[in-house]
Parts: sequence; structure tokens; C-alpha cells
Amino acid sequence: MSRSVRTRPEGSGQALSEAYDTALLDLDGVVYAGGSAIAYAVESLAEAREGGMRLAYVTNNALRTPDTVAAHLTELGIRPTGADDVITSAQAVARLISEQVPQGARVLVIGGEGLRVALRERGLVPVESADDDPAAVVQGYGGPELPWGRFAEACYAVARGVPWFASNTDLTIPSGRGIAPGNGAAVEVVRIATGAEPQVAGKPLPPMHRETILRTGAKRPLVVGDRLDTDIEGAFNGDVDSLLVLTGVTDGARLLAAAPQHRPTYVDADLRGMLRGQPEVGEVGDGGFRCGGWTATAGAGRLELDGDGEALDGLRALCAAAWTAAGEGRCELDGEKALARLGL
Repeated sequence: MSRSVRTRPEGSGQALSEAYDTALLDLDGVVYAGGSAIAYAVESLAEAREGGMRLAYVTNNALRTPDTVAAHLTELGIRPTGADDVITSAQAVARLISEQVPQGARVLVIGGEGLRVALRERGLVPVESADDDPAAVVQGYGGPELPWGRFAEACYAVARGVPWFASNTDLTIPSGRGIAPGNGAAVEVVRIATGAEPQVAGKPLPPMHRETILRTGAKRPLVVGDRLDTDIEGAFNGDVDSLLVLTGVTDGARLLAAAPQHRPTYVDADLRGMLRGQPEVGEVGDGGFRCGGWTATAGAGRLELDGDGEALDGLRALCAAAWTAAGEGRCELDGEKALARLGL
């Protein structure tokens, strides 16, 4: 992917599963929602794998171990899935720490089992108290039952000057009952109390992308995600292409307003988009952009849409009009009426 400003989704004459050797897949909102697989996910992933594409599951959630994640995916019918197919922010932050402290160093863990397993993999020793003479503090999502006292332990050590690391800074995490505080919210507790800043490993930052490439050996990867500010921005930072699927948190309005680092290479409804080519978005006269049977233009204060056809083609055309009008900024034109025509 070029680092120049993207002004429209790209087309592909090949199925994406043939054009790229490895899919770097986000999990929640892409592969599953809560405890259930998202529609078409299991079948699409199986077909992509059978066609020769490697599948790697990349998550900012540092609580669960790769073995646990792989077992969950297997239960959903995504087979074969092993621990080597899962890359977590816990693994990325453990590598980051291991490059800055001696082998065998103690690390104060504020989080769950995923962090402890990842630290041991790097030859580091997890400890529970600021009084255990840790060489680093690492903070990752610890689940809803993480005791408040764990944050105090982090604060004691960080205030003494111990280097502080965070697996990720996602402020929220989806749950079966709604949106819950994520690790980013917990990081803010320590930041407010100490005034310190952690080194962060997870998406969208480079350490997570580096960890993923090291573990998969991908030569031409495709990031597949549902979040603009983690998945798509992570692809941008890693200078690789991305596919946004509309099965998670991003809706049409957010996509049209996307800043340059949040603009995906491709847009599709769900993981079936991996199995097909992507239509071209062409420029037509009077500043319009055409995809399928739709033509989109940036008018006076709003986005205009004419034509008929597949809703996704209309969305792709609208993206081109919005992103071109916005340039290096965010599109502030009203796209509500145009999106309503598409049912989006």
C-alpha cells in the first residue's frame, strides 16, 4: 500500500485470497461476535485456507492465551486452528520488554494468564508485587474481576521509576452484555495516578505488526478488520493493504469521515469479500465517482448519490467522493441521505 493519501477504495481483478498470501484477521466483530461465529465466517475462512491462503488471528486482547483462543475458534468450526495461528498483544509486549531488560528479569504483571504465558515464552519471570524488585511493569486486560489493588501495585512500581509497558490501549471491549471498559481505561488509572506514559505494543502500533510478521512469515499480508482506529490504522502503519468488513463497529458514516490513516484498501460486507475480486471505482465527469450502477459526487455541503445497484458499490463510490473532497483531513459533508438510499 502506498503511503500517499488514499482517495478511493481499490479494485482487484483477483480474489483477495489469491492476491495475498496471508490474512491477518481481527477476531471480535470479524470472525465472531460474543460466543458465536459471524455469518459466513466459518465457510469463507475454510475456502480461503483450502485455496492456499494462510490465516492468522491477531488480537489486542491480552487476557486469553493463544491455546485458549485457538480452542475457541476450533469450537466455532474453524478447523484446523492451532496456537501458532494466533498472535496476541501479550506476545508483542513481551517481546518489546525482552529487548529492554535482561534475560530472566522479573516483570510485575497487571493482567491475566495471557501475559504470564507470553512473558515466560521470552524467558522473563512474572511477579505479583511492586516489592518483588521488578525490572518492568506490564499492564494488559485482566477481565472484569481484576482487583483494584492491582492498579495500586503498578502505581507503586511506576512511581519508583520502573519502566511501564501496556499490551494495548483500547478504551473499551465488547461483552455479551454490552460495551465494557478495556485495557486502555485501566491504563488511564495508572497514568492519572503517576503522570507516567507507558510503551504500548498493540494495534495500531508497529510492535504488534512486527510480531505478526515475525510469527507468520507473511510476504504479502492483508489485514482484515472491522475497526478503523486499530485494524485499518495498524495496516497503514505497517504499510500493508487492508480489507474492512462491515460486521463490527464501523458503519457507513464513520467510513465516509475516515481520516487518511483510517481508509481501508478494500471494503466489503463480511468475510466473503476475501474470496472475490473487488470492483474498480472510476472517476467520471464533473467530479463524480462511479462504482457499479452508482455515481457519487461531493455537492454543496453534502454527498450526492445517483443510480441503482448493489449497496456496497454505492458505498465505495461515496467513499471516493468523500475522501477526495477531504484530502488529508476528515470529510465533514453530510452523507446521511445518501447512506439511507443504500440502507446503510
